[in-house]
Amino acid sequence: MSQPYYETFHEISEMGIHIAYHTAPGGYHPLHWHEELEILYPLNGQTDITVESRKHQIPRQNVLVVNPRQLHSSYYHGAACMFLCIHISEKLLKKYMPDIELYQIHCCPEDVDEEHRAAYQEVCGKLEELTKLYIREPAAASVESEGLTLQILALLIRHFSVRTAAPELTQVSPLTSRRLREIVTYVEGHFREPVSLSEISDLMGLSREYFCRFFRQNMGTSFLRYVNEVRVAHIYQDLLRTDTPVAELAEENGFTNQKLFNRIFKEIYGCTPSSVRKTKAEN
Repeated sequence: MSQPYYETFHEISEMGIHIAYHTAPGGYHPLHWHEELEILYPLNGQTDITVESRKHQIPRQNVLVVNPRQLHSSYYHGAACMFLCIHISEKLLKKYMPDIELYQIHCCPEDVDEEHRAAYQEVCGKLEELTKLYIREPAAASVESEGLTLQILALLIRHFSVRTAAPELTQVSPLTSRRLREIVTYVEGHFREPVSLSEISDLMGLSREYFCRFFRQNMGTSFLRYVNEVRVAHIYQDLLRTDTPVAELAEENGFTNQKLFNRIFKEIYGCTPSSVRKTKAEN
């Protein structure tokens, strides 16, 4: 259920565009990052997206852009969230902006001033057109969808791109990407078991001290905190899907300290596990 820290997309078209319509379960989805530009357009409810430690509240039919390699997590209010999600490869971005590494696109509803309001509404309007295309599925819908995506990209570059740091300060090396993928794969397969810093650092061929610095530097959080966030995200879904006692779910998903589980759960969801169950029963 939970998304990894590092995502790869295998269905990106030859043009460099991946358009998807998702229904995601409500709740918290842990920090992750990818090398593609992401355009997120919720179709219902409200979504909270945290990008590089800044929280954005995204109402339905509003757009948020996440730049390549930016850490972000999501919190979907309600039982499920439907959204349109577009990923654009950096290769395509470079085709139109060879120095794209020097720029970031800043586009989120709370930061749009009057000068950019019309452009923002135009972007949202084209995303709405994409959604209608998906529903109608007319002939050549994929061609029209990619054409609309290029129009959206042009608007974003023209009106919302901002020059940032030198490219060498924003790039993630292939070695770093590979290590992060290996770490994520390991956690996804072992989060229900005891996970130790010594074990994971040995697996990566790194000293414990270097591993801790590497993970925090690239992910903005500690490794053990990440493991516990993955556990909590799975437990939240189990609370909604099953009637298994809370203490049993915590233990099944790797928590040996009930107080730690309760604290982290409340930090993420702002409520207790039992209140999630109560709300589920009322609905």
